[in-house]
Amino acid sequence: MEALAHPVEATGWMVLATTVLAEMCSDIDMLQAYQDQNTTVEPGLRWSKNPAAIAPGWLEKPERIAALAMLTVLGLLVSSVIQRQGRLSLRTHRQQLPGHTGLTAIPTAAVVWALFAQVALVRLWIDEQEVGQLSGVQFQHRLVCDALGLDSSWDTVPLPKNSGKGIQTP
Repeated sequence: MEALAHPVEATGWMVLATTVLAEMCSDIDMLQAYQDQNTTVEPGLRWSKNPAAIAPGWLEKPERIAALAMLTVLGLLVSSVIQRQGRLSLRTHRQQLPGHTGLTAIPTAAVVWALFAQVALVRLWIDEQEVGQLSGVQFQHRLVCDALGLDSSWDTVPLPKNSGKGIQTP
């Protein structure tokens, strides 16, 4: 019981969601099992543990809380798949990507996301014609997309067939 005796005074609260019934496992055992696991998902949550990282919000209904939790888990799942597939492909092809401190064959999902920060798609109207321009695409962007099995035509700029003046497209 000492591990949970004064959680606020030590490091704060620990919230764990599980399908294990309380009668089957004590809180201390559950916390210990959680801390003992070797996972790639937990590091993906580090950014959210800083109180300044998430703006305060009020979710009054349980359905909204559940929806937010589901979206968070889905986002972590996507990030984990990107990280796993990227690392697997880089290892298989003996390639590396720019990381925080130089080239790396084991980039985190955050490194992969940061690589795409310089890529921009701009659409504008010149006279009556819509023009699209994609900029900032480099070799490493295509390398990541190939690793994820994305169609090689992703870096072309498709224009909507029925776009008219005054219609905004993202």
